[in-house]
Amino acid sequence: MVTQEKFKLTYGTMFNPPEELHTRYEVELSQFLATLGQEYPMLINGKEVFSKEKFEKRSPIDTNQILGIFQKGTEEDARTAVSSAKNAFPGWKKTPWQERVRLLNKAADLIDERSYHIGAVMSLEVGKNRMEAIGDAVETAELIRYACQQMEKNNGFETQMGNDPFTGLISTNRSIMRPYGVWLVISPFNFPGALTGGPAGAALVAGNTIVIKPATDTPLTPYLLTKAFLDAGIPDGVVNFVTGPGRTLGNALVEHPDIAGVTFTGSFDVGMGIFRKYANDGKWVRPTILELGGKNPTIVSRNADIETAALGIVRSAFGLQGQKCSACSRVFVEEPVYDTLVERLVSLTEKLTIGDPTARGVFMGPVINRDAYQDFQDFTAELAKAGKLLTGGKVITEGKLSHGYFVTPTLVAGVPYTHPLWKQEMFLPITTIGKINSLEEGIKLANDVDYGLTSGFYGTEEEAEWFFENTEAGVNYANRPQGATTGAWPGFQPFGGWKGSGATGKNAGGVHYLQMYMHEQNLNLVRKA
Repeated sequence: MVTQEKFKLTYGTMFNPPEELHTRYEVELSQFLATLGQEYPMLINGKEVFSKEKFEKRSPIDTNQILGIFQKGTEEDARTAVSSAKNAFPGWKKTPWQERVRLLNKAADLIDERSYHIGAVMSLEVGKNRMEAIGDAVETAELIRYACQQMEKNNGFETQMGNDPFTGLISTNRSIMRPYGVWLVISPFNFPGALTGGPAGAALVAGNTIVIKPATDTPLTPYLLTKAFLDAGIPDGVVNFVTGPGRTLGNALVEHPDIAGVTFTGSFDVGMGIFRKYANDGKWVRPTILELGGKNPTIVSRNADIETAALGIVRSAFGLQGQKCSACSRVFVEEPVYDTLVERLVSLTEKLTIGDPTARGVFMGPVINRDAYQDFQDFTAELAKAGKLLTGGKVITEGKLSHGYFVTPTLVAGVPYTHPLWKQEMFLPITTIGKINSLEEGIKLANDVDYGLTSGFYGTEEEAEWFFENTEAGVNYANRPQGATTGAWPGFQPFGGWKGSGATGKNAGGVHYLQMYMHEQNLNLVRKA
């Protein structure tokens, strides 16, 4: 008798979920819709904190829909949050790593239990379709668990080193990894679960205390994660959550002298600004973990399976409306299969369902805000002049979607390789397609950008090995129908970038990531023999 393996949700398996996932999501969505418009506090030292000024978070699905009222935190709130974390650090640092692991695993379990609620919130807050949203919540729990597993696997990162060869003396050495102090986590709008909870969990299990500053577009999901950390029993002050503008609250946090390290995910310009500020203004170099986007290529060989390539490209180009740092935004196709692939890409793209992402069967929701909506119109107009719009290039202004930021998935061909939009990250559902005469030409074009986050390839296995050897990116996929350049999962595909896409060369959800939240200390004890 063959027993059916229990379904495990990942970005690669989300396309055929069991019915239970839909049912539970819809229950949580209904319950959350009944709470729209309530006020949410900041969480500092375990207490709810309210500010004089507030801001509304409206859904990009329908801008008439107010999801919640949030606090416009001040520079004083930033200082209070850092002070709280600093005061809590000695006790959390001394907490045995086994106890920190226990509490963080409990937090991960709570996030798992609440993943349908968090997913429903995320759909309304970000515009993710239901499976992407639930997947983000589940990935958050998995990232935290993976950090805990790495701490356990490495015995708290305490290692006995060699004894010195002294005569008449016994000289022992131990290497210990210790936390830095107060860690700042600045998270982006597109993955407010995984890219908040992942770095927060790693920082915490390592023994740091944290201050979470979410993107202004997505404050609610990180609030729910903070509640899970606190409900798990993590002590007051260890986890702090503040909301407000980057130019005031955010800058006050980055500039605070008691911030020992920062994880930032977002634009290249903002991330490099933090990196340079830390280098120029601080007393010493502080660890800076940056993930700064991508301009991710896919190369299609003349030997590729066209259906697999087309499916993977469309999923990666237009999942989450192209607003993934790993989205497939450039496609290079060998000439013999170019016309066939382009025809199939257009066909699949035009079949994508655009609409309310909470509805079953919808693949594409809205872009995140008015600025992105306007950028889409500007970029597509510019590309239409330089090349040919194969499909898309329109905004949706009629019917039920007229109050949201809905746009059509866009494929563009014939744009000269000298055009700047081949290299500029647009962060929208726009993908440029180009013809190449050889794989060597394709890899040269693929690597000729400042970014190096993800890349994809379709062809023979021998060609794939050649591609792996020559691509300049941190996460690379070959012949993957689930996504040409997207779909990394903790413990399977560690996620991080090269060049302008990342600052550390160590990938989240991998074996080298957790150590970045600690610094090494050697302990040498000498006694007489």
